[in-house]
Amino acid sequence: MFLNKKGQFEDYLLEKSIISKDIYEKFKSLGNNDINKFIISNNILDEEGLLKTKADFSDMEYIDLSAKQIDYDFLHIIPQEVAENYKIICFEKKGEEISVGITDPENFKAIEAVDFLAKENGYKINYFLISKYSFTVAIRQYKTLKKEVNKLLDIAQEEHEKEEELEREGAQEVDEVIKGAPVSKMVSVILRHAVEGGASDIHIEPSGEKTRVRYRIDGMLGISLVLPSYIHSTVVARIKILSNLKIDESRVPQDGRMRLIIDNKTIDFRVSTMPLTGKEKVVMRILDTSGGAFTLEQLGFNERQIKLVNRNITKPNGITLVSGPTGSGKSTTLYAVLNILNKESVNIVTLEDPVEYTMEGINQSQINPAINYTFAAGLRAILRQDPNVVMVGEIRDGETAELAMHAALTGHAVLSTIHTNSAAGTIPRLLDMHAEPFLLSSTLNAIMAQRLVRKICSNCKEQTTVNDELEREIRDTLKEAPACDIPEGADLNGEKKLVFYRGKGCSKCNNSGYKGRSVIAEVLDITDSIKKLISGRFEDIDKIKLALKEQNMLTIKQDGFIKALEGKTSLEEVFRVTKE
Repeated sequence: MFLNKKGQFEDYLLEKSIISKDIYEKFKSLGNNDINKFIISNNILDEEGLLKTKADFSDMEYIDLSAKQIDYDFLHIIPQEVAENYKIICFEKKGEEISVGITDPENFKAIEAVDFLAKENGYKINYFLISKYSFTVAIRQYKTLKKEVNKLLDIAQEEHEKEEELEREGAQEVDEVIKGAPVSKMVSVILRHAVEGGASDIHIEPSGEKTRVRYRIDGMLGISLVLPSYIHSTVVARIKILSNLKIDESRVPQDGRMRLIIDNKTIDFRVSTMPLTGKEKVVMRILDTSGGAFTLEQLGFNERQIKLVNRNITKPNGITLVSGPTGSGKSTTLYAVLNILNKESVNIVTLEDPVEYTMEGINQSQINPAINYTFAAGLRAILRQDPNVVMVGEIRDGETAELAMHAALTGHAVLSTIHTNSAAGTIPRLLDMHAEPFLLSSTLNAIMAQRLVRKICSNCKEQTTVNDELEREIRDTLKEAPACDIPEGADLNGEKKLVFYRGKGCSKCNNSGYKGRSVIAEVLDITDSIKKLISGRFEDIDKIKLALKEQNMLTIKQDGFIKALEGKTSLEEVFRVTKE
């Protein structure tokens, strides 16, 4: 075991040249007794690397449990409370031998607790080192969504039967039913599992004699839970209470918001109710406010695209647009752009519908069409607020487009989104809104167009190839792409098969083969040749696309094929999101 070997471990680090004598002397001079914290804080090793080093030094093995499905009986050899308290997990049992994962081999109390349980039950223990992340993922297996909800449903069923009896005898207070512990806990469990599973939306909807709960994960909607119909109204009412909606109003749609702390993170939920035949449907958008804004690189833009975007957004005036269909990540990209521009010397004002993420240092305003506070009305007001940068959530009409162009002409940098399928298609769309061609050509700086593809799960990724016909199509498409964007080693001449990737499916990705999402994008730089086309009111997209070839623009589909060759996404995903 590792216990009582602190000094020896430090000698081992020196012997293996993991730390130098100079670094070790620095550690000693700080008067710090924790070599582990010192190693991680100075980026000598990450947590996993440190644990593997400890495992090599000691008599213990290192194991990754993050993708392991643990048998229910093995897991419960150590009670959940003990496992959570001491950060230990029992993940295997062979005969009388149990395998226990431990995050801190220097934790005497954890060792004592496991030894006590083992003696009581006659087990022999094999200890394994696990990371904190590994433990966090494994501990969730005590609490699967169905297990937790089924326990609560048993209690709710009993209470439901009592309520029916009380109704026969006399009325019961509605509030007491809604605030009942099983319903409150059930809603909490549904929300927590959605957040932990990386869902972006939760759908709670009546379906015949049942109520189904669906999570949208990585852009795809799937059933996560089926509840009995009698629980539907109380679950909806509980959500309404949490989001300050009228619980006695079910005839009209309502919108609300709630903020909860889940797993020590602040999570906002945007709530929308919709009356259906007989019952209401609830959809909740999950907004994780604790993570901060992404960078363009994290979103999936390549180096050349990022340079092009940075060059245009840092111009003191002009319009930069992000285009794409609903759910393509346009708002998230705008937040990433705002994050680049957010400095003390810059006054940034936004108009949003709604404000999804609160950003420190930025003045964010939510429009309210019900009181005539529209994008156009807000834009007029913003220009009296001495802004350097103006962000308008969406250009929906000619009035907003015209005001955005005038704002750009008067020395402001304007950012916005627009619903079009491509960067080239944005120009005819703006002309259809009656934007003056000479104004448009004078103010447009750049247009980004994007889609979101699911990323292949790194844990179960495997190589694959495609049929000759499809491979020819991909080669022909990529031959027209800028050579500087093509991955090294990709043979576009057909001498050897192109290698692509797919996810086989595993417990880490819920057997989907995908985990997380990435942008595939194109960035249109409004050059002088494009400006001339706009000024001449050229609405023919083919003419614009020809001009784009001349400026060496990488298209969305080309970017998708490149990411498929790099193993970031699958070809199926690229074709799914680029269908026209």
